Amino acid sequence: MNDTDMTTENKKTGIRLLAIETSCDETAAAVVEDGRHVLSNIIYTQIKLHTVFGGVVPEIASRKHIEKINLVIEAALKEAGVTLDEIDGIAVTYGPGLVGALLVGVAEAKAIAYAAHKPLIGVHHIEGHISANYIEYKDLEPPFLCLVASGGHSHLVLVKDYGVYEIIGRTRDDAAGEAFDKVARAIGLGYPGGPKVDKLAREGNPHAIEFPRAKIADAPDDFSFSGLKSAVLNYLNQCQMKGEIVNKADVAASFQQAVVDVLTDHTIQAADRLGIDKVAIAGGVASNSTLRGQLEKACLENGKTFYHPAPDLCTDNAAMIGAAGYYEFIKGVRDGWDLNAVPNLKIGSR
Repeated sequence: MNDTDMTTENKKTGIRLLAIETSCDETAAAVVEDGRHVLSNIIYTQIKLHTVFGGVVPEIASRKHIEKINLVIEAALKEAGVTLDEIDGIAVTYGPGLVGALLVGVAEAKAIAYAAHKPLIGVHHIEGHISANYIEYKDLEPPFLCLVASGGHSHLVLVKDYGVYEIIGRTRDDAAGEAFDKVARAIGLGYPGGPKVDKLAREGNPHAIEFPRAKIADAPDDFSFSGLKSAVLNYLNQCQMKGEIVNKADVAASFQQAVVDVLTDHTIQAADRLGIDKVAIAGGVASNSTLRGQLEKACLENGKTFYHPAPDLCTDNAAMIGAAGYYEFIKGVRDGWDLNAVPNLKIGSR
């Protein structure tokens, strides 16, 4: 535990956290009260900077975080109408993510916590994504099953309690978002792939091309998307060799449908087996319109309540870090000045 002003540590309500998120290419800060009420949520996105490279360049991301982080934090405090004196703690993403990017946020959070005599709380990035559902649904409580689908992760997570997680299924290779990015690049859509594939897919036939839906015999809850990605690339290569015109909209729609079918089927099957009647989604891919629609329909047909954050809470943001940090805070979790960035941090590491 660090040397902080402990006058707020017995509070259970009215707790305001300043949250910082810099795990990849968004510089974000937010002020969140009691884990559910967002007073501000400021995001500086670097998408335009990285688009020309077809993906995130870690060196550029880290430098831009250094340039923007103070401005973003000042904007978050101003929009929330609070000062650091009125903040009860500092929550910050310390993993997983790009190590250089993470270090910028962690160093900033430690500096502010030290100077302002505030508790410091390290937050797991994926636990933050899951906690975005608490912001959207004020009455949501564990237990529930959450599908986490993003550029780096495809997990089925059983949320047993606040801050208590069990991974039920995970990707064996490419994450869903990673597959979206690679297929988008292959059909000439560029970066970021997920939103562009989603948009183009609306113009195509999702059943035009029968791409594979991978199943792992000894681990029915796990995911594998590398075979699907390879199938799309092979299809494109075959069309090129035959001189056939590629209908990009059909490719996007058929690929997307294959991903959504797998994510939906695995989620519902796991929820049925575990006896869970609340299903949530989280992460960047959770903003995909087809996934949201199909999973909502499947939940309705199978007697489950479906929870899905607003699209702006699915992408990387600091409000979700403030939500997750609140439940760590009230449990008494405090980090010291030795808190470090952990790029491969495992979920439920506390």
